[in-house]
Amino acid sequence: MQLHLVDATYELFRAHFSPRPPVRGRDGIVLSGVSGLVEQLCFLLRDQGATHVGCATDQVIASFRNELYAGYKTDAGVPPELLAQFPIAEAAVEALGIVLWPMVEYEADDAIAAAADRFAADPRVERIVICTPDKDLAQCVRGDRVVLWDRRRDLVYDAAGVRAKWGVPPDGVPDRLALVGDAADGFPGLPGWGDKSAAAVIARYGHLESIPAHAVDWDVPGLRGAPLLAATLRERFDDALLFRDLARLRTAADGVPLPQRDAEELRWPGAERERWAAFCTEWGLPKLVDRPPRWR
Repeated sequence: MQLHLVDATYELFRAHFSPRPPVRGRDGIVLSGVSGLVEQLCFLLRDQGATHVGCATDQVIASFRNELYAGYKTDAGVPPELLAQFPIAEAAVEALGIVLWPMVEYEADDAIAAAADRFAADPRVERIVICTPDKDLAQCVRGDRVVLWDRRRDLVYDAAGVRAKWGVPPDGVPDRLALVGDAADGFPGLPGWGDKSAAAVIARYGHLESIPAHAVDWDVPGLRGAPLLAATLRERFDDALLFRDLARLRTAADGVPLPQRDAEELRWPGAERERWAAFCTEWGLPKLVDRPPRWR
């Protein structure tokens, strides 16, 4: 079997900020994000032939990471009309009959990482497709069995693709992010470190702890400014470890709630016609009534 793991928060943001005219539902409320998410899920089920699907949301955008670092992302600056769509989107996923993981203490990315980690151990699972272009989730890639799919560009990243795109193997992604930072998640990385320098050093040494303390001991051909980079890393090493901890995705072993133990629990049984019709009626989305490709 093949599993599709969907980052619903990404789909909500992408569809909400799409240049297309907004989708409006009941009482004129903006439901572009909800509509886009439903279209994507139905596309997976209809055109991609997905049979086993799990969908993760950030029910609360703040997470345990905000306690680790004050600057970590929150819902500040997120348009109220987008935030209002989160519970409606979760209701849509459940009305479609798709497994939903609504995260509160953890993030949607953690739920996907937990699912990828758990179900990759199942020999019946031939491939796991993580449906997002998010570089954070590149750390979950395993060979060509757990892959990242950028649907908009129709690009699939296996382990070799991750290395080609970001310059490091999947398990080096958190270390790379620790050095360059992640503006989307709200942590800055270390001064002077950029994409090329971080990728070159992590590709050579693997993890922060393995990087020699002094540039004279570095074996990274063509790297410029190594003495300054090394000095910054020495001085800000604790910051680098913190940023890596922020970037590292958690799994069930860390406490991420993942009720499903068997990959078969992700099998999509089809949508319940009456329940789906009721959802579309409640929120004023008649164009979505016939979108599900199969009824239970």
